[in-house]
Amino acid sequence: MSSNQKLRSSLRLQLRQKRRQLSRKQQHTHGRLLAKNLCLNRHFRQIDHVGFYLPEDGEISTTEAIKKAWQQNKTVYLPVLSPYANELFFAPYTDKSQMKKNRFGIAEPDISIKKCLKAHQLQLICMPLVGFDANCNRLGMGGGFYDRSLHFRHHQKQWKSPKLIGFAHECQKLDKVPTEHWDIPVDGILTEKTYYK
Repeated sequence: MSSNQKLRSSLRLQLRQKRRQLSRKQQHTHGRLLAKNLCLNRHFRQIDHVGFYLPEDGEISTTEAIKKAWQQNKTVYLPVLSPYANELFFAPYTDKSQMKKNRFGIAEPDISIKKCLKAHQLQLICMPLVGFDANCNRLGMGGGFYDRSLHFRHHQKQWKSPKLIGFAHECQKLDKVPTEHWDIPVDGILTEKTYYK
């Protein structure tokens, strides 16, 4: 393991602990403010198909943001693990969706993979992260699922979608995120306080 990878591993532990220490009230408040900030975002206002995630392990809540998307008649999708490879598909999600746990114990829509979209078919993906910096470098969980699912962005000089916005608590901000060549950059980071782009 390189020194950069060791540093990334250490930062993940620290930042995951930091977000877990937020109280239930703080989590609720941050999720509500995030949703409010998302509604002001130009990318979000202009699209109809948006991918979210359901929060785990202290990730900033998407509950209110998903409700806002539904209220604006947007089609919401959640990531589901591909049965064929270590990448993500995106399943349509409503308040009536039947859910199941994947192999990591994370809830996802119980739907045939044939009814799911690939990442490039969405207009906007709001993704979780562990850490970020003001230059919109993101530190993920380390599994590489989003990076593999979005690898096509490394091969396109110009692309219009999907736009990528990382969601985080402001307390997850770092001075500088140590990056690797396989990291997929995001278009912005949204927190309960502001939008970094």
